[in-house]
Amino acid sequence: MAESFDYDLIVIGSGPSGRRAAVQASKFGRSVLIIDRRGQLGGVSVHTGTIPSKTLRETVLNLTGWRERGIYGINYRVKQDIGAQDLDMRLGKTLQDEVDILEHQFLRNGITVEYGDAKFVDAHTVEIESEDKNRRRVSGKAIVVAVGSVPHRPRNIPFDGKRVIDSDGMVSLERIPRSLTVVGAGVIGIEYATIFSALDVRVTIIDQREHILDFIDHEVVDEFVHQLRDQSVNFRLGSALESIVIEAEQPVAILEGGRRVRADVLLYTGGRQGATAGLNLAAAGLEADNRGRLTVDPVTFQTSVPSIYATGDVIGFPALASTSMEQGRIAACHACGQPVPPAPKFFPYGIYSVPEISMVGMTEEEVRKKKIPYETGIARFRETSRGQIMGERGGFLKIIVCLETHRLLGVHIVGEAATELIHIGQAVLNFDGSFEYFIEATFNYPTFAEAYKSAALDVWNRITPRHEGEGEPPAVSPEESAPRRAKKVSAEKG
Repeated sequence: MAESFDYDLIVIGSGPSGRRAAVQASKFGRSVLIIDRRGQLGGVSVHTGTIPSKTLRETVLNLTGWRERGIYGINYRVKQDIGAQDLDMRLGKTLQDEVDILEHQFLRNGITVEYGDAKFVDAHTVEIESEDKNRRRVSGKAIVVAVGSVPHRPRNIPFDGKRVIDSDGMVSLERIPRSLTVVGAGVIGIEYATIFSALDVRVTIIDQREHILDFIDHEVVDEFVHQLRDQSVNFRLGSALESIVIEAEQPVAILEGGRRVRADVLLYTGGRQGATAGLNLAAAGLEADNRGRLTVDPVTFQTSVPSIYATGDVIGFPALASTSMEQGRIAACHACGQPVPPAPKFFPYGIYSVPEISMVGMTEEEVRKKKIPYETGIARFRETSRGQIMGERGGFLKIIVCLETHRLLGVHIVGEAATELIHIGQAVLNFDGSFEYFIEATFNYPTFAEAYKSAALDVWNRITPRHEGEGEPPAVSPEESAPRRAKKVSAEKG
């Protein structure tokens, strides 16, 4: 006799991966329960992470007039006196709209929602404790753990929620500080550091590493750091943090060697850890690592317990909302006995700093390590018509191309709209396209997207003898393959 369950799929957490898993399973006609401990849908992404930080960024750029300063000067402001209430107003509306959309989506798909703390009883059973301490047990044929992550909070850091805070505290500041120390030059630290720098807050970034954002193409990071220094951001790199003390109501970071950094507020960003502490994983036969993360099969996202899957931040890198959604969808497909779609070979990475950074494919450092013969092309935004119109002072788009096949290997962007522009490069990469696509394509004018054509022409000028066409690419029929074009170029060189 087949075992009976209350639901075909139970999803713990309603963040990007959890909601995508739930909706996908419902599309297959399965019964689905989502459990969320917050009392509101959306998880960390909606309430303390992705959406709040990006809303804060957009609000700051709009109210300060930051995008227009290249035209009107560094003293230009849309609103002279910006307070925390100005930031809160837009944030509250955005978050409520997100929750409303999710509630409607789950209702439309017949997904049941319960609020409370979830704990495993066994590999198929979860106990839900509501806010009023009522408990009930539900069973599922399969369970997806999509609980997200929480800020890492070392015991030696004197967090108080006002002067020394973690990233969750950045979306609930009572006032905008005049100065900010950011400990940790990872993605979260960099995003908040640059957002508050755009508010003309004096920002100091501390990190024990000599370089920031090592996984980003180094040429992009160099440009990024140059722009931040122009915004008066201070860097204290290569020095470990020894302690944090409070002096005259201000947090003071004491660095290795005795250097002291004082500010109104100190943001500590020491990474994040999976929010698995209260799940009673042992009852289900699971164990998290020292950062609360679960290990999964990289294709199906199934844990070592066949009935349990894990997706999103709780499994670690890349911990992006976009990739988490795909993980949730794939896990639901496998749990429902449906064909598992292959994950895309290339996914974009975006850093919502000021300016933005985005990348897809290999960095120049990775290409060198693999010993692939390559060439690069760069288009600077200030040299595009759209850049001139907008007063763009910095930023560029860089493409990396294989010399032998002309295939695109990577795209790296720093500057306005980087996280939007990257998807053009992503599409060409996933279809194994050549850089000539950008030369032959027609882009709207004036747009930043034209930078792809300029960067491709830059590559062409580097690999083609100047006496033939004076650097302009000859007309190429669509039927002519990239390898054939590569051979043609090699023959001309020989």
